[in-house]
Amino acid sequence: MSMVAEDAVRLHQEASQRLAALDQRYTSSRRALVEAMLRASRPMTMPEILGAASGVPQSSAYRNLTVLCEAGVARRLAGADDLGRFELAEDLSGHHHHHLVCSACGLVADVPTSARLEKALDEAARLAAEETGFAITDHRIDLEGLCPACR
Repeated sequence: MSMVAEDAVRLHQEASQRLAALDQRYTSSRRALVEAMLRASRPMTMPEILGAASGVPQSSAYRNLTVLCEAGVARRLAGADDLGRFELAEDLSGHHHHHLVCSACGLVADVPTSARLEKALDEAARLAAEETGFAITDHRIDLEGLCPACR
C-alpha cells in the first residue's frame, strides 16, 4: 500500500472514530463528503462539494457537514461573501496552512507554509502571548485582499 493510500486509510479511520465518539456513524454520504474535501486543493463551497461528492443529496449534505464539523473532521471557514467554505480539519489532514481570502469574489485559497512564514508567525504569537497573558497553542491566519482575477 502506498504512503498516500495509507494516509487516506488512517484519515478515514480517524474520521470514523471521531464520529463514533459523538454516537454518529461514518456513512457513505459522510465518507463521500470527506473524499471530496480530501481531493480539493482549497476550501470548497457547498455547491463545489456537491459537484465533487457524487450521489450525496443536497438535502442531507448540509446536515452531514454540520456533523462532520461537530466531530472535528471538517471545519467551516467564513469567506468575504455569504458562502461558507469547508475543508478537512488540519490535525486530521496533516496539512498545516493559512488562507488568502478575496474580498471581491470570496475565493479562499490555501497558503502553504514555509519555515520563514512559520518563524514569523511563531514570533507574532510569542509577542501576543507576552502582551496578553494568553497561552497560545495554535494559529491560523487569514489574509484578505484581491485575487488575481479580481485585481
